[in-house]
Amino acid sequence: MRVKKVLVLCVVAALAVSVAASLTGCGGTTGGTGGTTTTPTATKVKIALLLPETKTARYETQDRPLFEAKVKALDPTIEILYSNANQDAAAQQSQADAALTNGATVLVLDPVDSKSAASIVAKANAKGVPVISYDRLILDAKVDYYVSFDNEQVGKLQGQALLDKITADGNAGKTIVMINGSPTDNNAKLFKAGAHSVLDGKVKIGAEYDTPDWSPDQAQAEMEQAITKLGKNGFVAVYCANDGTCGGAIAAMKGAGIDPKKRPTTGQDAELAGIQRILLGDQYMTIYKAIKLEAEATAELAVALAQGKPAPSSLTLSKVNNNTMDVPSVLLKPVPVTKDTIKSTVVADGFWTTTQILNTPELKAAGATVGLQ
Repeated sequence: MRVKKVLVLCVVAALAVSVAASLTGCGGTTGGTGGTTTTPTATKVKIALLLPETKTARYETQDRPLFEAKVKALDPTIEILYSNANQDAAAQQSQADAALTNGATVLVLDPVDSKSAASIVAKANAKGVPVISYDRLILDAKVDYYVSFDNEQVGKLQGQALLDKITADGNAGKTIVMINGSPTDNNAKLFKAGAHSVLDGKVKIGAEYDTPDWSPDQAQAEMEQAITKLGKNGFVAVYCANDGTCGGAIAAMKGAGIDPKKRPTTGQDAELAGIQRILLGDQYMTIYKAIKLEAEATAELAVALAQGKPAPSSLTLSKVNNNTMDVPSVLLKPVPVTKDTIKSTVVADGFWTTTQILNTPELKAAGATVGLQ
């Protein structure tokens, strides 16, 4: 009987060793005090960057590459899940769902629709994934951070620049056209409010439009309607919310035989085409927003959140209410740009180089008049 018991014990011991060896072969490691532990597979950190559209040139030419470069500089192991919704709120919902399914650790979301994006945030909240509202504020949601510019101030700067120009031209109190941004973009509402706070009571607004999707083509059609309504000589200037809509308005004026050099227009984003129009005199001004600072501050926040760290102490935080909470916010300063300040703003900051701007003989000649060579 003793021999049988010994044989049974030996068989059991052999089986135990075999199982342990099998577990080790499948990724387990022996450690501790004689036990067997399984080494977990390292989870790759992923940050989703969800941008709203491509009609505004900045997103693909500035925001995306600047954000991605900063993230990689801070942590080259982080994977960036990038999507652009092409102004389709439903598509952005699907892209966000895909990012969460694919293991995004942080969502950086620039919403197509500031209100409907709240459902994206709710899904991220449920998974414990922090959300940074980028450039446009997401409304009615528990957002972790917001990084943008003082957007009502943008509208005030545009309105004041236009008012000053109208007054200097001897057209104080006369009629203007207003071409605002997309009605689904909370920033557009802030630009509009800021501009109205300066212009109301100082000029007559002969026609005003909200431009779906920030579309230059839509803006051109709106300006054509305004010209039909007011007549070629029925307005003295045009408030445009950004450079894309300004380009559409200018195209409409040229198509109607109106010289845009004699009808000052505003813009925003300091797009290359906008800067070139300003240099040639077709567009009066734009707003330069240091997108490099915005994208890099967002990258710093995203990486910190992904690593479970607090917001970098280098960032100055204020609060912006989104109807649900006071969102910790980084708000950067917008800067007006006219022909005389191109060199000291966008060129000095390296936003555009003189080579990029002065790419035709006409532009080179115009640049020489303001010290751009």
